[in-house]
Amino acid sequence: MVKKQDIIFSLILRLKMILNFFLSLRTTIWLLLALVFLLFYGAFIMPKHPEFSSINSIPLFDWLSENPAGTTWWLYGIIILLSVLTANTIICSFESLFKKQERKNRLLVISPQVIHIGFLFILLAHFLSSLGSFKGSAVGYEGTFIRLPNNLVVGIKEINLNINPSGYISDWSVNIEYLSNDGRKIKEASLKPNAPSFYHGLGIYLKDVRSYPFKAALLEVSREPGALWALIGGVLFMFGTITLLVLKIKRET
Repeated sequence: MVKKQDIIFSLILRLKMILNFFLSLRTTIWLLLALVFLLFYGAFIMPKHPEFSSINSIPLFDWLSENPAGTTWWLYGIIILLSVLTANTIICSFESLFKKQERKNRLLVISPQVIHIGFLFILLAHFLSSLGSFKGSAVGYEGTFIRLPNNLVVGIKEINLNINPSGYISDWSVNIEYLSNDGRKIKEASLKPNAPSFYHGLGIYLKDVRSYPFKAALLEVSREPGALWALIGGVLFMFGTITLLVLKIKRET
């Protein structure tokens, strides 16, 4: 009969093996190598399959559910590898902080963990965008209305074009208004090149205009729920990298 102590000892031993697996630098290296291999494989395979032409138009997980696993298996592999790499990063960060807590230069100890946190925020941003991102385009004319994914309506009030003496468009803008389902005006906005309008997580971008035979504007509507987290992650990653580099140089001089 198996003793209770033997079961507990066996469980502790397995947990220790799992912990050592995630704490191993070799695990990180192999995960990164496998990730690079799958990314290179995807870069070669994507141009050969027309299914990938719509991968940036809908959330990734929705796109994966609509396409055969025989073509998209490497993306599932990347998701699994990133999940394991996330666990590896979190466990290594905690282990590093507790192990090195007696060091005097706390900033030198924390800087790599700030880089790790930035990396995790970037992964979180991609995960959120994979769940709920959206991108679509529409051609609109003065007086036309476009229904947005959040059930709001955008009306194009005016398309302003500045045409120079040579007959070319030198500047342009589009005045729009947001309307509720019952036709009530919520707010007005002006779209310009590199000056989009945002409302309730949706961004409306002015991509192009046409003056002949009548005024028309090409609008792109997108939603990126992970954009803010990506920005935070990028700032933390850059701050941690620069701080670590400066402290390393300072210590060597």
